[in-house]
Amino acid sequence: MTQAVSFHSATRIAIPDASATWPVDEVLALFELPFNDLMYRAQQVHRAHFPDGDVELATLLSIKTGGCEEDCGYCPQAARYDTGVEAKKLLEIDEVLTAAREAKASGATRFCMGAAWRSPKERDMDKVEAMVRGVKEIGLETCATLGMLEEGQADRLKDAGLDYYNHNLDTAPEFYDNVISTREYQDRLDTLGRVRNAGLKVCCGGIVGMGESRQQRAGLIAQLANLNPYPESVPVNHLVQVEGTPLHGLDPLDPLEFVRTIAVARITMPQARVRLSAGRRQMGEAVQAMCFLAGANSIFYGDKLLTTGNPEAEDDRALLAKLGLKTHASTLTEAQKERCGG
Repeated sequence: MTQAVSFHSATRIAIPDASATWPVDEVLALFELPFNDLMYRAQQVHRAHFPDGDVELATLLSIKTGGCEEDCGYCPQAARYDTGVEAKKLLEIDEVLTAAREAKASGATRFCMGAAWRSPKERDMDKVEAMVRGVKEIGLETCATLGMLEEGQADRLKDAGLDYYNHNLDTAPEFYDNVISTREYQDRLDTLGRVRNAGLKVCCGGIVGMGESRQQRAGLIAQLANLNPYPESVPVNHLVQVEGTPLHGLDPLDPLEFVRTIAVARITMPQARVRLSAGRRQMGEAVQAMCFLAGANSIFYGDKLLTTGNPEAEDDRALLAKLGLKTHASTLTEAQKERCGG
């Protein structure tokens, strides 16, 4: 079967249908399997493609916090919401490199840099490129999430040494307008197209628990799985409700529904790193353990995820040890490690 959505900037949104690799109704059917059957199938797929069963540790640093002009209903960094997040300037390069060294010393293999703005301005690009080069020299994989990219910006990041670019779809196309009005779904696909065309790897996922239905969760997974190719990294975020944002006060998503989402992501995107992202602090160890069983094999590691809390590194290490899970080794070559002093 053919893919329904391909990565080109001229692509228009195509809702996966019967010609897709994963039509929405087939993804929904996975969600509706008996829980044990779904977990068993996800575990079979996971073991087939990740026989080592390792977990990737990634650290995320906010290099530009607050003051964003967008109106994403889940985000405490939007300037229009009173959430107590203070707008700050872009960090200095030395601050970023210090954080990267600390992340590497704690065991992280990927370092992600996030900026709260609609898109990077020209004056920002030189600094971000320098950050990417510096983090790469430390010996970490590099990732950035900088909002929408204009023509040529992805190429510049690639030339600086960026490995991954994160740009989430957030939710299903049909639910998108309930969450965001300042950019369109197609804007996200256009940025992903520029990222792919530049030769960068894609980190792209979404947020669940924003009031969407199960069918709309299936629509998000179908949209991701039918990208051509599907993302190498798929962060699955559980909404962290922040007072002052429009989505604060929603009924929380059932934890087992979140585990189902992880399992369906694993089945439909078998070779992707499926990452437990925002919301882990609220899950507890038992739910996280089920997520790993369902095929999650990457976590954001450290005490903060942009502006919201994240389980501390020592707690993460203790949980992984309790579960007998080993961590993913760096993909750097021995020569690269030697140059980087590690």
